[in-house]
Amino acid sequence: MARRTRGGRAGNTRRAGPAIKQMDWTIPLNSDNPTEPLSPEAVQAIHNGAMRILEELGIEFLNEEAIAILKASGGCTVNGENVRMDREFVMEKIALAPSQFSITPRNPDHKIIIGGKHMVFGNVSSPPNCSDLDRGRRVGDRAAMQDFLKFTQYFNCIHFAAGYPVEPQDIHASIRHLDCLYDKLTLTDKVTHGYCLGSERIEDAMEMIRIASGLTSDQFEASPHMYTNINSSSPLKHDWPMLDGLIRMTRRGQPTIVTPFTLAGAMAPITMPGAVMQSIAEALAAIVLTQCIRPGIPTVIGSFTSNVDMKTGSPAFGTPDYMRATQMAGQMARYYDLPLRSVNATAANCPDSQSSWESVFSLWASVSSGTNVVYHAAGWLEGGLCASYEKFIMDCETLQQMIAYMKPVEAAPEDLAFDTIKEVGPDGHFFGTEHTQKRYETAFYSPFLSDWSNFENWEDNGSLQTPERANKIWKGILKDFEAPPLDDAIREELADFVARRKSEGGAPTNF
Repeated sequence: MARRTRGGRAGNTRRAGPAIKQMDWTIPLNSDNPTEPLSPEAVQAIHNGAMRILEELGIEFLNEEAIAILKASGGCTVNGENVRMDREFVMEKIALAPSQFSITPRNPDHKIIIGGKHMVFGNVSSPPNCSDLDRGRRVGDRAAMQDFLKFTQYFNCIHFAAGYPVEPQDIHASIRHLDCLYDKLTLTDKVTHGYCLGSERIEDAMEMIRIASGLTSDQFEASPHMYTNINSSSPLKHDWPMLDGLIRMTRRGQPTIVTPFTLAGAMAPITMPGAVMQSIAEALAAIVLTQCIRPGIPTVIGSFTSNVDMKTGSPAFGTPDYMRATQMAGQMARYYDLPLRSVNATAANCPDSQSSWESVFSLWASVSSGTNVVYHAAGWLEGGLCASYEKFIMDCETLQQMIAYMKPVEAAPEDLAFDTIKEVGPDGHFFGTEHTQKRYETAFYSPFLSDWSNFENWEDNGSLQTPERANKIWKGILKDFEAPPLDDAIREELADFVARRKSEGGAPTNF
């Protein structure tokens, strides 16, 4: 087989075969006006409350270097690990962050734009378990992680490779990041994430992504080529490894998504406006730190505010409260002129109807809030404890439908079709008109997973329900998958780096 050039669309729409025919790669634009449940007065009240948290209560920064940077900034009061920030100082620093930026991976054709009306989707990240209909639920391993990375590369509706789609627990934690990043950078050519779980891991991630992109250190640091995500330790705290990674990434010009994980009634007030207010304060505190280190560095504010089941204490997702919290976070992100991250989440334990409606509600919250980056967009189950093969396929069907929904609507004469209506008149039909014949193949969204046949045909074809059809599809994708092209010299350099770092012991596991 002839070698394809860099940037080719390996493992995607080039193959119809036993897998699927899917939509082309595109960065969708969400042109709808966002839903705004908060009045202007309520937005101002949440802002003032967040500023009071920063001014009067402060945020705990469990990192001496971060504290030193903020202490030297001139706008903070430091008392041990507690840092209080003047609101004027906060707003001055937040204003430095761009409202839109791009990240370019090793394949520039898969560059993503974050901010404005743009919306991008990433794979499920970090669950310790995985499941499929054939093998059931099991502990994650490297083979499963590689399967999910292949799905991530294959689907054009997945725009970036987020964290490990399942934790490969058959690899020791000290070297896991090296094998995982090697797999991500050889099985995908999309924007890649690095974990802030100790200095060595994030430094190794930056170096491996630099190598894979064929860049010098100066070229790598000149613009974004990867990203990280950090979570606060709610309430009102940022821990050492997350801050360490943020500092290192920021110094090298790479963006950070700051996402407090605030569950109303547990780690945040039981009222959703109160939970959102706390989340905003925690996020802004870390974003201020990025701007103190490198003014103008791209940063994203994340929303992961939901509620708990007050009968059990378990997290709940895709709820009406989650939807409203995400929409409120969207209003606040626009108030601060920052890009927004949200999540496609479900608490369901299998790819059933509950998993579908909770994911649809989560995704609709993302669309209606004006979200720019959707984490865990495909494959999430059990509140993030399991990555599902079938759910990944089901979610990608939903993502494609969301992308199709966001296509711009035109009202040109050929769209209005007045002459065709005149031609058909009151007694005819539109099936045979030239207007229909020219457009029937592309006029409407065509699903790859839904079954629109009648009952008799569905029954004759085995009466397959949605997860069973998804099961057949993911097997076809894995059978046909081809890794994207990578220069042999770069592949060898990556392998040598991994081997050297393993010989050095990788990363400590006792931070």
